Amino acid sequence: MEITQIVVVGIVSAVLAIIIKKQSPELGLAISIIASILIFMLLVPKLEAVFTIINNISSSLDVNITYISIIFKIIGIAYIAEFGSQICKDAGEASIASKIDLAGKALIMSISAPILLALVDLIVHIIP
Repeated sequence: MEITQIVVVGIVSAVLAIIIKKQSPELGLAISIIASILIFMLLVPKLEAVFTIINNISSSLDVNITYISIIFKIIGIAYIAEFGSQICKDAGEASIASKIDLAGKALIMSISAPILLALVDLIVHIIP
């Protein structure tokens, strides 16, 4: 199972990082970042499969591909922002992590504007 691989990578990396941080904090941080990237890379094929399924469902339901594309971008921004934020928190840089979170939220709001406008337009046309 993939989760077993992910957990093993996480535990081994955490133990290594803890041991090495005592002698070299920079190297411990590097191990944490490398482990995070490795875990993320293990997840990418699974995320691709989910996106493919969602895309197939939207095609069969005749949903506007523009909206599906926007949703995929929003999900991607959320995952990447969370990933970067957690790495900064691990490095002890909570203020930078909060700025990454803010930037992610702002980008999500700007990208989601067409969906929000379509929703408002739909509500306006439904209510007489």
